Amino acid sequence: MMAYLLRRLRDAIPILLGVNLLTFTLFFVVNTPDDMAHMHLGAKHVTPQAVAQWKTEHGYDLPLFYNSAHTDIDSVTDTIFFNKSLRMFALDFGAADDGRDIANEIKTRAGPSLAIAVPVFILGLLVNISFALMMVFFRHTYLDGLGVVLAVVLMSISGLFYIIAGQFFIAKLWHWLPISGFATGIDAWRFVLLPVLISVVGGIGSGTRWYRSIFLAEIGKDYVRTARAKGLSESRILFRHVLQNGMIPILTGAVVVLPLLFMGSLLTESFFGIPGLGSYVIDAIQAQDFAIVRAMVFIGAVLYLVGLWLTDIAYSWADPRVRLS
Repeated sequence: MMAYLLRRLRDAIPILLGVNLLTFTLFFVVNTPDDMAHMHLGAKHVTPQAVAQWKTEHGYDLPLFYNSAHTDIDSVTDTIFFNKSLRMFALDFGAADDGRDIANEIKTRAGPSLAIAVPVFILGLLVNISFALMMVFFRHTYLDGLGVVLAVVLMSISGLFYIIAGQFFIAKLWHWLPISGFATGIDAWRFVLLPVLISVVGGIGSGTRWYRSIFLAEIGKDYVRTARAKGLSESRILFRHVLQNGMIPILTGAVVVLPLLFMGSLLTESFFGIPGLGSYVIDAIQAQDFAIVRAMVFIGAVLYLVGLWLTDIAYSWADPRVRLS
């Protein structure tokens, strides 16, 4: 296991370097520091002195990749690429263009994002698998057909509709829960419950259909017919054997999503006023604060690679035939 993890870590380094270099090229070559200065200063006719001062204040006055003013290692380290990109490998994200520390903001906003994302992930997984198993248990019946039609209808409705409808009926009309905002401590559940319920309901259609297709593929295999021939009940076959053998494709979709939970939901957090990482990215894009966007892209790449590692480890746990070497 340790040898496998070390090998995957070795393979991840060039991937992260490539992502870092591509992101840097998009933000600093296509969109130069002079362009950033003009966007942030917000004036049509900005003096060169004002542009130079803004670049100096934000550390964008250095060369991009190579500083010819130095002859030693500083020729590489005293550059924008080293200070703004390579330092992220040491989790040094620097400061945003508005002066706030990015790492501190991420630590502060990770909690609200996880408070929404983790319950949505767990409840959504349980609800979707349960509905899918029920539809497979009653396959080729009117109940199964009705479930498929309902799933297609739910898939066809935009996620924005669920948010607006939930806020209007549950929060504004019936006053059961707050319409937006966030609180710490024991009162947090009042602000978390509505977005969690809406997110779970919004994902039932696609999730149920996907898990149903997985279980239907398993239900026709030879081991199921053998189990029936041995006299096992249909419910035992479905909930014991089919569910277990369907874990590989389920883990493929579930475990890879786990790291993305940390990143937050852009749409949900924006509409419900949740001060999480999703709304943090939206605010950064609107403010054209590319330092935050670069940091979040790097974190997303790291977490996605971690998700792939977790997926492989989960495979070996779910299926003894899978060996990590």
